[in-house]
Amino acid sequence: MPGPVFLDGDRLTLRPIEEADLEFLQTQINDSRIWGPLGRSKPLNREQEREFFENRICGDDSVDLLIVADSTPVGTIGLFEFDWESQKAELGYWVAPEHHDQGYGTEATERVVRYAFDQLGLHRIAARVFEFNEPSKQLLETIGFSREGVHRDAEFVDGEYRDVYWYGLLEEEWRARSE
Repeated sequence: MPGPVFLDGDRLTLRPIEEADLEFLQTQINDSRIWGPLGRSKPLNREQEREFFENRICGDDSVDLLIVADSTPVGTIGLFEFDWESQKAELGYWVAPEHHDQGYGTEATERVVRYAFDQLGLHRIAARVFEFNEPSKQLLETIGFSREGVHRDAEFVDGEYRDVYWYGLLEEEWRARSE
């Protein structure tokens, strides 16, 4: 498994994304079961994936981790859109389709939320999902996120405008739930 473990979980580890992971990332992000729920509409070639890696993942403005189960990459999770003054960030994730319904997304999200509150000192984490992405809505609600609002017809996906649901989790809610 390339790269050191950053966060350890019960069944998986979260580690920094490395250049060696680009093929996995490009393959998965071009799978319609991934890009559809993320609201992407264009394919990414190898150079574009490398550019994303160099500009975002290698930058200081986000925390991007590979979700690994039994030495096998299964997805990604990260924090971005940091506002350090307000102590908040946005959460994003995806799990490769062949690894859906195994709890990897939930476990990874719990680890990253704990890290965000305990280590980064965040007060609030936001997440957004499309109206049709029931598994992602369920994941967020299971962890304690509250649906805070809807941006109606916010994105054009699969030939139609779709609502985007916004979720939020406050540190005090997380801590109260974890006790």
